[in-house]
Amino acid sequence: MTQEFGRGWRDQLYHWIEKRSIQRAVIAVIVLNAVILGLETVPRINDPYGGLLYQLDRICLTIFVIELSLAIIAMGPARFFRDPWRVFDFIVVGIALVPATGAFSVLRSLRVLRVLRLASASPRMRKVVSALLAALPGLSSIAALLLLLFYVAAVMSTKLFGAHFPDWFGSIGASMYTLFQIMTLESWSMGIVRPVLEEFPYAWLFFVPFIMVATFTMLNLFIAVIVEAMQSQARDAQAHQLEEIEAIATEKESELHRDIDKLRNEIRELKQILAARG
Repeated sequence: MTQEFGRGWRDQLYHWIEKRSIQRAVIAVIVLNAVILGLETVPRINDPYGGLLYQLDRICLTIFVIELSLAIIAMGPARFFRDPWRVFDFIVVGIALVPATGAFSVLRSLRVLRVLRLASASPRMRKVVSALLAALPGLSSIAALLLLLFYVAAVMSTKLFGAHFPDWFGSIGASMYTLFQIMTLESWSMGIVRPVLEEFPYAWLFFVPFIMVATFTMLNLFIAVIVEAMQSQARDAQAHQLEEIEAIATEKESELHRDIDKLRNEIRELKQILAARG
C-alpha cells in the first residue's frame, strides 16, 4: 500500500513537470538566461548593471536546479540517469555549480552551455538532434572518405606546387588546409588557383575535378545522409503513433466485446427469470 502511494505521488509530480505549461516556462527561463549571458559580454551594459545581471543569472540557475531536483525525485535516480536528455541537462547545469575560481576559472565561460538546454526542452529540436545522432554512422563513413580524398590530393598538390608555392603547398598539412579553403570556395579562384595557373597553366586539371568531387559531391552526400536520417525518424515516429492507435483501438474493441457479452448474459438471466415466473 505504501509503495503504491509513493509511486502515485511520484507519477503525479512527473506529470506536473511534463505539463506543457511547465515546459514552456522552463524554455522561457532558458531564453532569458541566454539573453542575460549575452548582455554580460557588452561592456556598456555589464558595467552599470553587472550586479543585477549576475543576480538574475543566479535566479535562473536556481530554477534549473529545482526543476532537475524535482525530476530526479519524480523519476527516481535509476530512471533519471537512463534518460540521455536528462543526463545532458544534469551535466550542463552541474558545470555552472562548480566554483569558477582557480583552476576552474575556465568553467565560467562554459555557463553559456546552459543555453543548449533549449535543444532538450524543445521537442522539435530534440527530434533534429536525434536525427543528427542517428546519422553519425553514415556521416563518419563519408568523413573518412573525404579525409582519404584530402590526403591523396594533398600529396599530389605538395609534389606538384610545393616548390613554387611553399606557403600554400609546402607540406601535407599546409596543402590540406589550402585544399580545405578551396573546398569551401572561400577566395579559391583569385586568391589561390589563378596565381598557381600563372606558373602551371594546366593546374585547372587538378583543381576543377577536386572542387567537383569535394564540394559538390561529398558535401551533398552529408546533406543526403542527414535528410535520410530525419525522414527515417519521422517514419519511425509515425509508425509508433500508428501502433499506439492500433493498441488503443484493440483495447476499446475488447472492452466493447466484454460489454456485449455482459449484456447478453444479463438478457439471458432476465429471460430465465421471466420464464420461471411464467
